[in-house]
Amino acid sequence: MEEIRPFVQNETDELVAVLLGIASDMGGVPLLKDTYDPKSKEHIEAGTFPKEEDLIEEIDGFAAVLRKYGVNVLRPSLIPGCNQIFTRDIAFVIEDKIVISNMIGDRAEEQEAIRGLIESVDEDKVVRMPKEARAEGGDVMLWNEYIFIGYEKEPDFSAYKTSRTNEAGVAFIQELFPSKKVKAFELNKSDTIARDNALHLDCCFQPIGTDKAILHRQGFKVQEEFDFLISYFGEDNCLLIDKEEMYNMGSNVFSISPSVIVSERGFLRVNEQLRKWGFVVEEIKYNETAKMEGLLRCSTMPLIRKKNE
Repeated sequence: MEEIRPFVQNETDELVAVLLGIASDMGGVPLLKDTYDPKSKEHIEAGTFPKEEDLIEEIDGFAAVLRKYGVNVLRPSLIPGCNQIFTRDIAFVIEDKIVISNMIGDRAEEQEAIRGLIESVDEDKVVRMPKEARAEGGDVMLWNEYIFIGYEKEPDFSAYKTSRTNEAGVAFIQELFPSKKVKAFELNKSDTIARDNALHLDCCFQPIGTDKAILHRQGFKVQEEFDFLISYFGEDNCLLIDKEEMYNMGSNVFSISPSVIVSERGFLRVNEQLRKWGFVVEEIKYNETAKMEGLLRCSTMPLIRKKNE
């Protein structure tokens, strides 16, 4: 693999290169005891867990849209019997560094699939989190001078399997990027009820364009932290989604540029508002992937976005 020089400073600058997940050879429907989010459990119990061929079709459709806009789409190496769709969490780029996540043990093997990618980056730009610091990419959101991070304090962090980022992870990222303003948000968690669970920050919040955001109030444990985002972006620039829209992953769209957003075609109200705001909305089918409590942002690890000149 040719050398990669990572650079990402926000969620919406023009995308140059991205690691997109794969759905091949996932190992079939997992056992209930092997699941680690309530929505997957729900669909296993109902007999509606997504079929591999449908997931492959959805991700291929996403890849086609990315390539339409000239994005270099990389893929992880195949690990047979492993769910490798949600690449967002296994590592994340901040500025010119790629940070290797400390993930829950159930997902640690996914990181082996990006060994070649990591080796293609200058070793001085690769950062490994210390053992006590936990963070996954779905909780880490870049917004120019800010790094927004979703997390849980103890004892909640230890109490929930859906807890993915801890206070030590937040502190580590702040220490690594002292010039950034790190703003952390406690999230509401549930291991059993998907509609009450904000698995990651991007399940209840995402900035779009240059000054707008999608938000779900009930994903945030602390009212003042939610109010900060409303104040920061401005009430007229915030699209608030309800519990059902959050359940369907309505905030988990993906920006190819400040003006182009990829969204699930079933997000009728969300997509209508995005178009009213002037965005080009590339609608694709991705509702089967949503059954595993992840969507478009979750499936991507941006590696390079163009710097603002």
